[in-house]
Amino acid sequence: MKKCFLLLALGTTLTVAANAQKNSPAIQELDSLMKSQPLDTAKVLQGLKQLTKSSKEKDWMEASRFYYRLGKTGVVDSLQEAELKQFPLGYIARSNGAKEVFDAQDPEASEKVYNQWIAKFPPEKFPSEDHDRVVYDYVTAAIAKRYAEAGNADKAKFFIDKLMEEFWKGNGYGSIAETFYKKGDLANAEIYTKKAMESARLFLNATDNAGKFAASGYPGLTRTYAKILFEEHKYDEALQYIDTVYQMNQQIDPATNYTYAKLLLHAGRNQDAYDKLEEVIKTGKATPQIDSTFRELYLGSHGDAAAYTAYMDKIKKVVLENLRKELTGQIMDKPAPGFTLRDVNGKEVSLSQFAGKTVVVDFWATWCGPCKRSFPAMQKAVNKYRNDKNVQFLFIHTWERDDKATDEAKAYVQDNHYDFEVLMDLKDPASKQNKVVSSYGVQGIPAKFVIDPKGHIRFQLTGFDGSDEQAVNEISMMIEMARADNG
Repeated sequence: MKKCFLLLALGTTLTVAANAQKNSPAIQELDSLMKSQPLDTAKVLQGLKQLTKSSKEKDWMEASRFYYRLGKTGVVDSLQEAELKQFPLGYIARSNGAKEVFDAQDPEASEKVYNQWIAKFPPEKFPSEDHDRVVYDYVTAAIAKRYAEAGNADKAKFFIDKLMEEFWKGNGYGSIAETFYKKGDLANAEIYTKKAMESARLFLNATDNAGKFAASGYPGLTRTYAKILFEEHKYDEALQYIDTVYQMNQQIDPATNYTYAKLLLHAGRNQDAYDKLEEVIKTGKATPQIDSTFRELYLGSHGDAAAYTAYMDKIKKVVLENLRKELTGQIMDKPAPGFTLRDVNGKEVSLSQFAGKTVVVDFWATWCGPCKRSFPAMQKAVNKYRNDKNVQFLFIHTWERDDKATDEAKAYVQDNHYDFEVLMDLKDPASKQNKVVSSYGVQGIPAKFVIDPKGHIRFQLTGFDGSDEQAVNEISMMIEMARADNG
């Protein structure tokens, strides 16, 4: 989590530079050159050489951005080292100082390093433009979270109340509220979830990217607020808020419907609760909790166990038919990039050795929450095809964030008893890129690819919606369609 904050801070800093320089003729010319075909690399490099002679750090940061676009990540590293020496109190130095705060071992140590950092890099020394202050928000939110985890609510609130960027306050307040909730502090969880929710609500009509980011959290925050009110026995108020979320949702959201159903049941509105749960059941995305609650309601007023089984069989048939129609429109046919990687025990594994098999490639990382949440479903899929010698699953750990990635990946899989073949897509020392994930054009993880027996990608799937049954159905149908379509 510490490194997530740092990467966001650095990314924001680079964005600041890009936006601030948008009217610079030199930057405009380089942007045009980068878009031209064929690319005149020599002319671009000449322009970048001139850019690094500038006395302005933002020009150097722009140069880093262009070098990165050219795939010259080694040059980016060298340039940033030179930039640090040239601008010891600038943006890169500030980001490095922020990392020291994140790396501190406890909240008191974090606060001590923070005080030194803020004295060296006060916000007023940097232009208040393009959301630059969010760099400070990342740091204070991290310290607040650590104090909340340690049970020091006063210190946690002291730091979280330092947030400056309006568009990011919902994110920061929501994070600390979640920590309070996990600690059982419902009073503070309610306070800061409400602050987060109301902050996000202010951006519901925003058209800029920052505003859209802020607004995107509103439904989830409002649902969480209703959940907290429910646990505090504030049922009527909770029902009003969950109805607001339900009306806003453009598609069925299992978490919203489940919370709504629980509140309706408490109000004695069993049929309405049944209807909300049935909506989810019909999507095939029900969680075990939804399945269990729905079954109780069905048996209580709609029939016996046999009738329930018949009803669910009918629903599942429709769900699978709809899924097949959806996947038929998604099927593709392009050669899968080959690769040779080492597994967590050091053995070399190549995609080519599975020629003639249907291969499921799952890109993941130990720091990726959705990746790990998808693993119970993936284990079920692995189990389903365990005795099928023509299907192979490969779990490729990528985008590592420290030098212990292999040990961490191995430990995570073993500790959670997952029977996965884990390969390591580590950064190439020369290019500083994770070559395999890059060759597949992955923009976010978890990312899954289904490769047919001839070595062609037939399906690509990104993300995880939280339903194990739906995930297993989806992967299974992709596998069957891939090998059936292969003749």
